[in-house]
Amino acid sequence: MTRGEKLSAIERIVVLVIVTITVATDLIGFFTTPGVNPVALLVSVASTAAFVLYLWKPLIATCALGVVFASSFLTGSELQVLAAAAVAAGFVMRLGWTSLILSYTGVFLVAAAIVANGDADSGVNVALYLIFATVAGAVGFALRLAFARGSRLERELEERAEQERQAVLAERRWIAGELHDSIAHHLTVVALHVQMLEDPETSNDSQEAIRVAARKAMTDLRFVIELADDGPQSSSVQTGDLAAAIDEAQGEFESAGHSVAREGDPRDERIPRAVEIVLARIVRESATNILKYAGPGEVQIDLAVDDEVAHLTLRSPLPTTPRRELSSSRTGLGRMAERVMGASGEFSADEIDGFWVVSARLPVV
Repeated sequence: MTRGEKLSAIERIVVLVIVTITVATDLIGFFTTPGVNPVALLVSVASTAAFVLYLWKPLIATCALGVVFASSFLTGSELQVLAAAAVAAGFVMRLGWTSLILSYTGVFLVAAAIVANGDADSGVNVALYLIFATVAGAVGFALRLAFARGSRLERELEERAEQERQAVLAERRWIAGELHDSIAHHLTVVALHVQMLEDPETSNDSQEAIRVAARKAMTDLRFVIELADDGPQSSSVQTGDLAAAIDEAQGEFESAGHSVAREGDPRDERIPRAVEIVLARIVRESATNILKYAGPGEVQIDLAVDDEVAHLTLRSPLPTTPRRELSSSRTGLGRMAERVMGASGEFSADEIDGFWVVSARLPVV
């Protein structure tokens, strides 16, 4: 049995009140009753005051009570101290550990035997003290179990509250990530074409691109809201169609003045649905970055699929001059890497020979 918990605030108050009342009663009796032995009074007060030590140090309190019991034989008040020791059995069971409980039980039985052998007329009284000590120990043990159960339940509630808090934070991060992946791309398209509205030759195309991007942003926003509400999802929202994602990116690149070179079949049946969803998100996020930062030139989209791996590569020319400032959360690359590595794949994004190259390799088996 491990060390018991400390007394609660209510238990401490009750103990202090009882000790105070008992000591006050002894002192009042000393002054109102003639012939009281002062040494016996001191032993009685000491045995009662020893209970205060149980509020902090059960071992020291038990040792102090043993010293008082040994001193009680000098004044003939051993039965009174034995009664205090019987009450202390409840404290030992409530606060003590295995070695202390066993030691206390053995010493108490020896003390009771000494008292019984020393006075033949006290046999019945000693038996009553043994019964009282057993009852007090049972009460102390019951309180120990009750408070241990209460502490365990309190810890479980704290752990559950922490789990709920973490779940809420995870849901918030998920919603933020979905908004970033679904909405930021369309807003980038809008911001890019707003800059191109000043050019009469591209203003009509830019207006149409803005209208389409705004409509898609609203559709994706409704989709995220439906997911957050755990409600029915619209079947018209495509969140993992790789072919549609590449077609959309190609149209946006061409609207922004880039030529596009494509290789590979995004409808290859060897691509699992889970891999297709990840690759579609990679295409969308890469398209956002290309529209923001790429320089003039050709954008290459290569998809190589075999019986083991699907390898997607997007190449875009590095900018030759700074593009007009567009805000960046700097989280896109991190989220792409998380998605790919979460699917046991490999991800890289770096400058290679004047191009910005995003590469994602995912197993298809």
